[in-house]
Amino acid sequence: MRELSLNVLDVAQNSVAANAKNIEIEALTDTAANTLLLGIYDDGKGMTPEQLAAVRDPFFTTRTTRKVGLGVPLFKMAAEMTGGTLEMESEVGVGTKVKAFFHTDHVDFVPLGDMANTIVTLAAMNETIRFRYRYEVDGRAFVFDTREIQAILGDVPMNDPSIMNWMTAYINENMQAITEVQ
Repeated sequence: MRELSLNVLDVAQNSVAANAKNIEIEALTDTAANTLLLGIYDDGKGMTPEQLAAVRDPFFTTRTTRKVGLGVPLFKMAAEMTGGTLEMESEVGVGTKVKAFFHTDHVDFVPLGDMANTIVTLAAMNETIRFRYRYEVDGRAFVFDTREIQAILGDVPMNDPSIMNWMTAYINENMQAITEVQ
């Protein structure tokens, strides 16, 4: 994938399919160390140890509509191409944690991409799930939480186009403010 945000979208969709009620996504950058941690954590149905061991195999999937599952293997490959790693933890009935570590100064590092649209797309398509997005650069952080947005909106749906546009702009503005602070 040409943007890491697309990997995040794919892995987060696995969390949605696992019936998660809460999904946390984080993008943590340390510019001095030239590292990026992308994490997706959920409270979904979790995986057995056998499933967890097999999930990195592109020919493993729990879906019945196709025979391959490339999301996690591609995410792992993107991290490893930079000298990074992918770690996964999962427990049945508790949830799953996926962490990908990247070296941002490596020639094969793929840009983070459009995280604002990724988060807004997930939130707008899954209004019953709480999404919490944490964006951090060198200890300065911004958090976007759909519970807070829903409390403000009341009965207005998050998939209303004007609300989606506002959320995208809000996330982008705050990410830019965090990134630009010296």
